[in-house]
Amino acid sequence: MKKLKITLKRSMIGRPEKQRRIIRSLGLRKINHSVTHNDTPSIRGMIHKISHLIEVGEAAEE
Repeated sequence: MKKLKITLKRSMIGRPEKQRRIIRSLGLRKINHSVTHNDTPSIRGMIHKISHLIEVGEAAEE
């Protein structure tokens, strides 16, 4: 399965609570913190909701 590397690029300050919850559920904590997730429809939906705050790319396969 394809992996996605998600990096938080903008601050959560002043963002709606729903967006904050999505960021937390992805496992992002600080600016420039990166996590790797499988490319699933639910993850893609979360990415779409907060696309203005994050940067997404393909992760290298291990």
